[in-house]
Amino acid sequence: MTYLQDMIVKRIMGVLGLCGLVFLWATLDAAAQTPDQLVDAALERTKHAVTYDGSYRRIAYPMGDVPAQYGVCTDVVIRSYRALGIDLQQLVHEDMSADFDAYPDHWGLSKPDSNIDHRRVPNLQVFFERHGETFDVSSNPADYQPGDLVTWMVGGSLPHIGILTDRRTPDGKRLMAVHNIGAGPQLEDILFRFPITGHYRYFPPSDTL
Repeated sequence: MTYLQDMIVKRIMGVLGLCGLVFLWATLDAAAQTPDQLVDAALERTKHAVTYDGSYRRIAYPMGDVPAQYGVCTDVVIRSYRALGIDLQQLVHEDMSADFDAYPDHWGLSKPDSNIDHRRVPNLQVFFERHGETFDVSSNPADYQPGDLVTWMVGGSLPHIGILTDRRTPDGKRLMAVHNIGAGPQLEDILFRFPITGHYRYFPPSDTL
């Protein structure tokens, strides 16, 4: 519970008692997914030692994950959303099952594969375009907000993704992002380090989960 939530609980308890508390928690649950929570979840990922490994692995479904000590850039996003109760594995798989042709045909697949589809940046881009908010690529730092998802192209051929946080660069001009480009989840100034290929915002209503 945040400091603000704690103060609200105490105020309601003092005025309305237990009934007020029940109402409060129902209200908080209804707005469970917020940029602040995604940012907190992303920052928490930086506390984990993760070896960069994008090998194909068979995993459980839904809520499946590769071993915690392994991961790539997409796993930072997947695990951060999981902390909010949002399972991108299931959401992407269901969307691809409903409209497989809407997704990139880069891997020679004839049907969805719940083991790997959500761990591929181009697939996440399509999913966020279809179900989230999409913004024009901009070179203006003011156009980006904490909790936004940004995709890049690294070295001309490597798709990459990260989550913008509320932490700023030392000069205060840019938001820093949590991403994994090889050294595990890191908080770094990368917003304009590589060519940006996508800018998204995804916070589904709780009643759709």
